Amino acid sequence: MEKRKIIEVRHIKKVYKMGKVTIEAVKDISMDVYENEFVAIMGPSGSGKSTLMNILGCLDTPTSGDYILNGTLVSTLDDNELARIRNKEIGFVFQTFNLLKGVDAVHNVELPLIYSGLPYRERIERAKKTLISVGLGHRINHKPSELSGGQRQMVAIARALVNNPSILLADEPTGNLDSKTGEEILKLFHKLHEDGNTILMVTHERDVALHAERIIHLRDGMIEYEEKVKDGKVKV
Repeated sequence: MEKRKIIEVRHIKKVYKMGKVTIEAVKDISMDVYENEFVAIMGPSGSGKSTLMNILGCLDTPTSGDYILNGTLVSTLDDNELARIRNKEIGFVFQTFNLLKGVDAVHNVELPLIYSGLPYRERIERAKKTLISVGLGHRINHKPSELSGGQRQMVAIARALVNNPSILLADEPTGNLDSKTGEEILKLFHKLHEDGNTILMVTHERDVALHAERIIHLRDGMIEYEEKVKDGKVKV
């Protein structure tokens, strides 16, 4: 039985105009991501990784081409529908964690649920369960300043997962962590993948990308080539 497509991208282009200068950040990209896939996107600086991630996360719109997320053509959505998609369908994990400093882990994780309109008690209960699921049940009442870098990233991952999104978008999730802590985060990603989550991860580190099932290499705003991975090694 063929897996369902979560992401369908068809001839996406993104052009920025800065005065008289035109920059083609993404030139022509077509790709699919399937349910329960773990995909890494790699490429040098300026290859279009961040622009593509912003488009896939509905944070930016393409100049041309089609982006279909979970069967919905994104270009047909208004601002309110896009906000709902970002909150419900996509879980974001950023390199810089983006946590609120003044509140504890459980209240950081409940944030997406506030926008979903869930009652307070239900929000807190679900936030606690999600923190437990990523191994942080013992730190739910700690503020970001009281957590290590790895623990802060785990809080950010829990926040991304709390709405049961269709896809987890991770932008350099180990970029601000030492190698040992980065490995712990990648182990968590493997567990999430085994649990059925779809993960799309941007990274410039090959050893990190080799944790995925498939690596898409970008160069100059286009897909240069792809590699399939099994058990941390490229399939020949």
